[in-house]
Amino acid sequence: MASAITTLAADAPTLSAANTGFMLICSALVMLMTPGLAFFYGGMVRVKSSLNMLMMSFISLGIVTILWVLYGFSLAFGTDSGSLIGWSADYVGLSGIGITELWDGYTIPVYVFAVFQLMFAIITPALISGALADRVKFSAWALFITLWVTIVYFPVAHWVWGAGGWLFELGVIDFAGGTAVHINAGAAALGVILVIGKRVGFKKDPMRPHSLPLVMLGAGLLWFGWFGFNAGSWLGNDDGVGAVMFVNTQVATAAAMLAWLGYEKLRHGSFTTLGAASGAVAGLVAITPSGGSCSPLGAIAIGAIAGVVCAMAVGLKYKFGYDDSLDVIGVHLVGGVLGSLLVGLFATGGVQSEAAGLFYGGGLEQLGKQAVGVFAVLAYSLVASAVLALLLDKTMGMRVTEDDEVSGIDQVEHAETAYDFSGAGGGSSSRSTAVPTPVAAASKKVDA
Repeated sequence: MASAITTLAADAPTLSAANTGFMLICSALVMLMTPGLAFFYGGMVRVKSSLNMLMMSFISLGIVTILWVLYGFSLAFGTDSGSLIGWSADYVGLSGIGITELWDGYTIPVYVFAVFQLMFAIITPALISGALADRVKFSAWALFITLWVTIVYFPVAHWVWGAGGWLFELGVIDFAGGTAVHINAGAAALGVILVIGKRVGFKKDPMRPHSLPLVMLGAGLLWFGWFGFNAGSWLGNDDGVGAVMFVNTQVATAAAMLAWLGYEKLRHGSFTTLGAASGAVAGLVAITPSGGSCSPLGAIAIGAIAGVVCAMAVGLKYKFGYDDSLDVIGVHLVGGVLGSLLVGLFATGGVQSEAAGLFYGGGLEQLGKQAVGVFAVLAYSLVASAVLALLLDKTMGMRVTEDDEVSGIDQVEHAETAYDFSGAGGGSSSRSTAVPTPVAAASKKVDA
């Protein structure tokens, strides 16, 4: 008996300083993705809405952090109840956790796991905001985030990643968030915009990005932070799986960017910076659920497929008439669905698990499991998000007035403008004020 106890003690995980430090760095990288997303979205809107777009991402850093500490971590990763939700009193307020207490089966503290997963919870509702540009009250958006993460994100995270969650137990593979993050956010975006409707001037007025350099900066920060998002999701660095995920993240993103640009050149005749940025994000989305189960060659295929299909999908809003302002549905929902389903084709059975896809002799079993996960999360998030938006719209109102939307949501909601040209004219004080300077004239055009 004593020898058995000694063996168990020897096999028990001990705290790894290397893995703990690695995961803290990955957590910081994932946190950086939310400001990166803010720049990505902020550059894509018109100038009169850019601050509001930045704030719709930044406010998630505040709201979701507090909710996660109070009860979110407990709901998502506490003791399972009915395979649908978790709850552990020790996780409420993070008050009953020892500083060296390890996450079950791993070599990192519970605190480190909690803060890493917090960053996922923060960016997921921020992703939704891109579909709602130009027209949502900031107070309504803040309340929507509060309700949405409580009713939708925390339960879905438990389904997918929590011990005992029904999708986890089914064997659905979601390495870093294809279902829990991207399909969840994309379906929510669709549900909300079906309730609140289109922007004033949709399909009539030009709604071009006001700052493509900001878009590219945001895409670069997202790409950089995504290495923490993906490689960190193995929760350590002991067996090489995280390294494979790191490589596949880079490979798929590159392939998707090139594929998007190729499609764009053939379809529209130009290679655009917006296309390069959007293609990169589409590749990042698609490899998120699948990169831990495929080879680098499989990652190239997944990225290329996502680049072309997502480039095609962003035009569907004009065909079907839903106003997805910044292509959250076309990139995150479609990309997340593709990446999750393609696990069932490209899983080698030799990386994160022994589950193999159709192309590696595994038949259709894993594809069927992936489809269940995809459509369960899509349906739940779509319906729940639409109901939440409808309740808020009927009570406090989700949208600003038409006049406020036309004049600019930045001034109305935040009493600020992104760019102040009032001191940019320069020149001598003796210059006549009757003739506007070129800079002043340009600023009037920009503000319009």
